[in-house]
Amino acid sequence: MRKLLLSLLLLFIMVACGEPEPRKPVQVKSGSFFKESVERSKRILEVETKVIQALIEKDGSNKYLESNNGFWYTYEIKKDSTNYLPKTNDVLLLTYNIMSLKGDTIYRAEDIGLVEHAVDKSQLFPGLRNALKLIRKEEKATFLFPSGQAYGYKGDNNKIGPNLPIKSSVRILEIKKDSSNIKLQ
Repeated sequence: MRKLLLSLLLLFIMVACGEPEPRKPVQVKSGSFFKESVERSKRILEVETKVIQALIEKDGSNKYLESNNGFWYTYEIKKDSTNYLPKTNDVLLLTYNIMSLKGDTIYRAEDIGLVEHAVDKSQLFPGLRNALKLIRKEEKATFLFPSGQAYGYKGDNNKIGPNLPIKSSVRILEIKKDSSNIKLQ
């Protein structure tokens, strides 16, 4: 009897000491939210691109260029006297405004004031950061930004709503070249 009890106890201990089984997740995520978000963003960009292209076609007096970053621009003031374009770490002194695509003013240049911007370093919206690398000192250009290049799905939490494409006139007044960029000329 003692052997039987000892055998049963030993068998019980062996069964009880098995590997712990991991718990199964209560909720399985399928990734559908991410896929839906990507599809929604593609649809928004497609609609905004059509609206911007219609504005460009309607504006026969200006020649618009398409940037590699997904926005369009036209020069209001073009200076061919200098060929230096802003580079990383250069400090720019600039003015800009923000309007809706219909031309309604959201922020006036006077309200924003003079802006000192270190290229690729400051907290400007993505499209403007990239746009500043396309214009020279004393040039002025108007940019048409889809919402993804502007303030995106959140807006600016003030006057610019979510998914709002914008128009902005930008003028670079001064470029303070970074010493590492001077050697590149």
